[in-house]
Amino acid sequence: MKRLPTAALLLVIAFSAQAATIQVEVQNPSKFQRDCVPVVIDLSAYGLVNTATVTEKASARILPSQLDDLDQDGRPDELCFLTTLAPRESRSFQVEFNGTQQPETPESEVYVEMLLSSKKVKEENKHDIYISSLTVDRGVNPYNQLHHHGAAFENELVAYRIYFDHRQTVDIYGKYHKGLELRQTQFYPDEAQKQAGFGDDILWVGNTFGVGTLRGYDGQQPTMLHDVMHRSQRIVARGPVRTIVEISDEGWLPNAPAVKNPLSDDGKQSIQTEGRLDLTTRYTLYAHRRDCQVDVFISDVTTAPRLSTGIINVKNSVEYSDHHGLRGCWGTDWPVSEKDSVGHKRETVGLGICLPQQSVVSEWPADSDNYGFEISMRGAHLCYHITFGSDNEDFGYHTADDWFEYLRQWKREIDTPARTTIH
Repeated sequence: MKRLPTAALLLVIAFSAQAATIQVEVQNPSKFQRDCVPVVIDLSAYGLVNTATVTEKASARILPSQLDDLDQDGRPDELCFLTTLAPRESRSFQVEFNGTQQPETPESEVYVEMLLSSKKVKEENKHDIYISSLTVDRGVNPYNQLHHHGAAFENELVAYRIYFDHRQTVDIYGKYHKGLELRQTQFYPDEAQKQAGFGDDILWVGNTFGVGTLRGYDGQQPTMLHDVMHRSQRIVARGPVRTIVEISDEGWLPNAPAVKNPLSDDGKQSIQTEGRLDLTTRYTLYAHRRDCQVDVFISDVTTAPRLSTGIINVKNSVEYSDHHGLRGCWGTDWPVSEKDSVGHKRETVGLGICLPQQSVVSEWPADSDNYGFEISMRGAHLCYHITFGSDNEDFGYHTADDWFEYLRQWKREIDTPARTTIH
């Protein structure tokens, strides 16, 4: 094991034990207003950070912030807070680590949950076996053992869920009014809640991409993540300003068929090991933003698989594409299969995905299911963004033209991120 020099070791110990302060400047390089800008600081240079207090210098106001342990080693890896910037504006912040005065814990502006289903509970919004993570072995499908089929997370504008199976589909829940709802509805509002103005599942996804789901690609069509040695979902962060859900596919064999037997497809003990890799996908939702950041990591860049993603082709939808990674649609369809549509109404939604142009191998013509792409990893990490809106909202977008204008502005913000300087 490589040892730190004595002086460096003493510095880490001293920093870990004492309060320390850094100055952070965040600049808007663009000519437009930026609301709810995430500021994320890598903590690897600051030793063990137990607490952090973020103060905006101009107003002396303490901002909500959070420390997140991304790799589960017991040490926070990132500090996150949000700010708003006028055109060309810079703002300065003071961050104190390990102060003697414990910062107050603000009320969370996001929410996330994973629940095991209970046969004893008849109401869809009354399940109470809360969990933080779940790992299953090869060939095991926990889709029906998890309530709302996987982790669900929200802020006051939108809510998402991730199916815990070979599809790993991103599905959505739309709202009428701003507010956190999933704790009460658990993605399935009862009639009283619907009458009171709570939101609901607004999209039927089936085997499509849903909203930006990551899949394999066999050269002809998207492929599910069937053959995985260990599949996990876990809640990484619970707020107060962002929530993170991580999907881990350990030992994934790209483009393999469905696993018929947990041991092997032919019932023998031997399992193919060659060509497997680890795939990790993180979904990050910040407070006050309708878009979700998707970060993809692979363990072996030398055998990077062919990948695909996109958005569902909502029935009767109109499409927008800039042919440089931004694609969206606006359309109306049943949120469930038509045979189950009793008690539901047709939902009008806007969907969007923004991919880095250098990662787009090809943009496919729309088919009956998807507006799709073949994409590639440029190294071990890929970051892209997804978003959606519901025509039900009393705060959002209600025409295709308005939705597509939002998508264009959204891409401008992604392409010209705020600049963070640490002194």
